[in-house]
Amino acid sequence: MPPQLVTEDLAVYWTGRPANTIRRWAAEGRLTRHGDRARRRNGVLYDLAELPEARRDPDTRELLEPGPTPPIIDSAPLLAA
Repeated sequence: MPPQLVTEDLAVYWTGRPANTIRRWAAEGRLTRHGDRARRRNGVLYDLAELPEARRDPDTRELLEPGPTPPIIDSAPLLAA
């Protein structure tokens, strides 16, 4: 299944975290940045599967609790000896 890529604005809403936190998580290796040259502003997209979902009120969609900090992505798994 291909990744479902979202803009930074949608990542902010989904996680309930500020944009600076999303960018920091990507810099720390917790999220994968996906480039999109067709976008003029901030040509970066994020995979929805990597973003922790915030808890929101089902009626008002008001933020109840931001999503947890994701773990660092292990891009080079250790080889078994």
